[in-house]
Amino acid sequence: MITGAIKSQIDQIWNVFWSGGIANPLEVIEQITYLLFLRRLDDLHTLEENKSVRLKKPMARRVFPEGIDPRGRPYDCLRWSRFKHFAPGDMYVVIGEHVFPFLRTLGGDDSTYGHHMKDARFTIPTPALLAKVVDLLDAVPMEDRDTKGDVYEYMLGKIASAGQNGQFRTPRHIIRLMVELTAPQPGDVICDPACGTAGFLVAAGEHLRERHPNLLHDARLREHFHHRMFHGFDFDNTMLRIGSMNMLLHGVENPDIRYRDSLAQDHAGEEEKYTLVLANPPFAGSLDYENTAKDLLQIVKTKKTELLFLALFLRLLKPGGRAAVIVPDGVLFGSSTAHKELRRMLVEDQKLDAVVKLPGGVFRPYAGVSTAILLFTRTNSGGTDQVWFYDVEVDGWSLDDKRAPLLSDDKLGPVPRVALGADEHAKNNLPDVLARWAERSAGERERPRTAQSFCVPKADIAAQAYDLSLNRYKEVVHEAVEHRAPKEILAELARLEEEIQRGMKELEGMLR
Repeated sequence: MITGAIKSQIDQIWNVFWSGGIANPLEVIEQITYLLFLRRLDDLHTLEENKSVRLKKPMARRVFPEGIDPRGRPYDCLRWSRFKHFAPGDMYVVIGEHVFPFLRTLGGDDSTYGHHMKDARFTIPTPALLAKVVDLLDAVPMEDRDTKGDVYEYMLGKIASAGQNGQFRTPRHIIRLMVELTAPQPGDVICDPACGTAGFLVAAGEHLRERHPNLLHDARLREHFHHRMFHGFDFDNTMLRIGSMNMLLHGVENPDIRYRDSLAQDHAGEEEKYTLVLANPPFAGSLDYENTAKDLLQIVKTKKTELLFLALFLRLLKPGGRAAVIVPDGVLFGSSTAHKELRRMLVEDQKLDAVVKLPGGVFRPYAGVSTAILLFTRTNSGGTDQVWFYDVEVDGWSLDDKRAPLLSDDKLGPVPRVALGADEHAKNNLPDVLARWAERSAGERERPRTAQSFCVPKADIAAQAYDLSLNRYKEVVHEAVEHRAPKEILAELARLEEEIQRGMKELEGMLR
């Protein structure tokens, strides 16, 4: 958790951008991303310098070359630790005319990050604004990995407008719930084909660090974690840069975050490559039907992006691979041939594990769409026995546009630091989701369908044309009401009528 003081620093940086004329939150975070990348490059160069001095050997790897850049400045001037001391006018010239051209030609820092800096654009409009932002960013403590990650996540939380093509930011606690439900393992190969800011990949990495603290002590697993475990695709270059920086600041050295229109390209080399898919794909996004991958259309012939993404997930997963994905409610009960066929495939051909219905306000203020989490395993040979349903009524935050927390920070999220009491469960169902998920093959099968969670046999789902909406199976508790005997009711009515007649006579007498 970042402190209130650091939050105030970030708020101040944000306000400086806004007062300086940059009001688009995506542009603000993009410019901050470039500056943080420059700070990171300088830190790497400093580490190499220190190593060289300690070993009394020449530097094995220089981030900033020796000599003069093509525009006549010493490369040493391009380092954060140098230009931050320049006068605002000089700093502006160095960054705009020397640092950014250097970024665009950088071979990568040998990584995905450098690749996404190739088309970096410097859009801070004035030297005064740049100097303020550099001073404020320099004062934010970024030595600790947890702090780095939390700082950037807090910045991402300020992207308060929906993106293009149906994109919107998935709340961090919902991402954490999905990661906990799927429990990533050190050998997993994880993919988000609509990764945006890489929130799912970041959360998976943090889960692995927490639950497998010795993971990075093993050379083979460490190599896998940093270079082969995390894969994210998006067709928005701004999002790719932001997602890459998010992974970097959470301590992943070289994730595979790259440009790809997941629905429009063939999947050669990607089929059956991943053991875990975590995603919140675009709903109702625009689609170039003619350019949609033909192998996906063979699975499900439709223009609906949410259905095509589900078909894609099945293609990407290895047999035995599992997925947790967010879908709009229409996927659960839609009556088109494509809807029904996709649900039939999940139930009959694969293993549908669970449907977790989310409350309607989860994505406010971005969207009011009703959604659910589908959890399934690719088997290619069926395996669905009982499907577990859970009706999340509240997630710890108010379900209006304000999304105000209903509990203190230590009692929020799926894994709160403090156990919840019974009355607090009524404000945050997420810890209970995890507790009951662990019992889905045992005690949960005994729960009545009037409960908040219950299991439904495959045969019942097939009998309902593979409808997966929770309300199709949930039974409502009808309260018993005691009725009086008819004779009693009639006698009461007769008594009331006598009183009315008596009252009318008294009124008539008074009016005479």
